[in-house]
Amino acid sequence: MSDEAQFLDKSVVIPDPYSISLDQINMAQPMLFQNNAHGEYFRRLRNEDPVHYCAESEVGPFWSITKYDDIVKIDSNHKQFSSEPTISMGNPSEDFTTPMFIAMDPPKHDVQRKAANPGVAPARLADLEGLIRERAGKILDDLPVGQEFNWVDRVSIELTTQMLATLFDFPFEDRRLLTKWSDVTTDVEMFANEEKIQERREILRECLAYFTRLWLERAEQPPKFDFISLMAHNPDTKDMINNPMELLGNLILLIVGGNDTTRNSISAGIVALNQNPQEYDKLLADQTLVPNMVSEIIRWQTPLAYMRRTAKEDVEFQGKQIKKGDKIVMWYVSGNRDETKIENADAFLIDRARARQHMSFGFGIHRCMGNRVGEMQVRILWEEILKRFDRIEMVRAPIRVKSSFVMGYSEVMVRVKPKG
Repeated sequence: MSDEAQFLDKSVVIPDPYSISLDQINMAQPMLFQNNAHGEYFRRLRNEDPVHYCAESEVGPFWSITKYDDIVKIDSNHKQFSSEPTISMGNPSEDFTTPMFIAMDPPKHDVQRKAANPGVAPARLADLEGLIRERAGKILDDLPVGQEFNWVDRVSIELTTQMLATLFDFPFEDRRLLTKWSDVTTDVEMFANEEKIQERREILRECLAYFTRLWLERAEQPPKFDFISLMAHNPDTKDMINNPMELLGNLILLIVGGNDTTRNSISAGIVALNQNPQEYDKLLADQTLVPNMVSEIIRWQTPLAYMRRTAKEDVEFQGKQIKKGDKIVMWYVSGNRDETKIENADAFLIDRARARQHMSFGFGIHRCMGNRVGEMQVRILWEEILKRFDRIEMVRAPIRVKSSFVMGYSEVMVRVKPKG
């Protein structure tokens, strides 16, 4: 297999984390993640300064919380650490603010989340399982045997986009619009200059216009269990149509939440098993390990690197003085590597004990609403893969997205080997 380093930007010089002073460490830099160089930086912070203040960065000053137990404490304490105004490091612009329930505190958060939640409730998942299996099977059966192809596009994006279209009851032939809107939302390049920012806003306005049409249609139809119908008929959210930016914010939340996390877990499974062939052998020898492996993939990858909170008051935390208004970034990707909490944390082990102990879904009132449907998609896909293929071989090193938020891949080139 090729060395991943050949795909990284050679013009980017990333210093050794131990060669700079602690106050120079800035984890907001997307290049650290695109070049898969973040791990040692976080290890140093966990060991030397687990509640770390970065005074200067492209998103302003912020605190980094890097240890598992500290993250749980902050994530579970919405009274002192607010999700408003946003869960990303950069502040929203005043002229294009998109409120969403993940970036709200109770009681408004609870009301809006409750309206959408039946779309991914356990009873709904039972109805969806057969459909996911059918779609996963068709996607796998259509793969070009013996040829190289990009797993991200042919499988990861396609399965999650089909599923997202079902959760929204979105016109199936237009489903790749959901992928486009999700990518535009999280792509750091779309914030590079004023022209890109305006382009991003125009694309998101297209998203709003499309969903506004769907909302008005669903409001006139009998209630169903798709996200749009649920919100359009719920007494607490039916008037959201009159607040377009809040509607857009919640649409973006549901699209990204249903797309990026599952997509990148599906891609990560291929990367992890190819980088750890002994675990691939273990899987082929015992396919009952699939559900546990899914949890380990989600821990090992950590599809969303962090969530942000904002201090509602002056707080002393682990000996550090956090001021009212300070940004606090909870680095899930670091907590999932905390050696004091997770034994042999850097290793990918599909039979890991307590694999679901990971923090990729968050804690407290903001714990990922769709975590079960995401896990189910990855599990079913692997069950169907094992019916069809001896191996899925990664033929080149993966190409990672440029983001400090989304831990993902733009390319994972593979070749499939069918059974027999």
